[in-house]
Amino acid sequence: MKVRVSLPVHSSWADVFAPIQGEIDTVLTRLQGVNTAPAHEMIFRAFESDLESLKCVLVGQDPYPTPGNAMGLAFSVSPIVQKIPPSLKNIFLELNTDLGIPIPKNGDLSSWSKEGVLLLNRILSTKVGESGSHADIGWKKITNHIASELGKRDLVAVLWGRHALELAPLFRLKVEGVHPSPLSAYKGFFGSRPFSRVNEILIAEGKKPVDWSL
Repeated sequence: MKVRVSLPVHSSWADVFAPIQGEIDTVLTRLQGVNTAPAHEMIFRAFESDLESLKCVLVGQDPYPTPGNAMGLAFSVSPIVQKIPPSLKNIFLELNTDLGIPIPKNGDLSSWSKEGVLLLNRILSTKVGESGSHADIGWKKITNHIASELGKRDLVAVLWGRHALELAPLFRLKVEGVHPSPLSAYKGFFGSRPFSRVNEILIAEGKKPVDWSL
């Protein structure tokens, strides 16, 4: 079963997407003929994961506008991208400090998706080369609804920075903090131990922790 979007979405999301299908159709109509990041067929990639398998949602802002970087998973880039974005570099540094996980050679976070981490941008697309260009075309209403449904399921939310923290009231279980961008990482992101904190919450809730290895 698929919802009416331009690529496969796992059937477990059908009930979540049904109330916002009209909004999705409207946004996708506006994007026809637009060169987007990520490419059209990857916009809903995060939702290829089984909803029932999710433990955690890591909220990003909007996709990387650099051509070839965005892949439909927040903060993640294709494994063939040689220059890892600065925010992702800082995430890897904190991952290493927090859990001792070696800094990976590429920026592909797909393995986190397989571990039950939803890598969700609040804005699911942008125009190639223009950060934030799709901030006001309807994506926030869609992802706010999705976040609300995830909160009802008691996923642990990782909320970094102002845009992600706007969703904090929707979640009982959450790790809040500073965005990992170079502009703010030294103001509280480094040393915040977000990955071990997520696992501590999951264990306290009687759930299996996330394997954050990459």
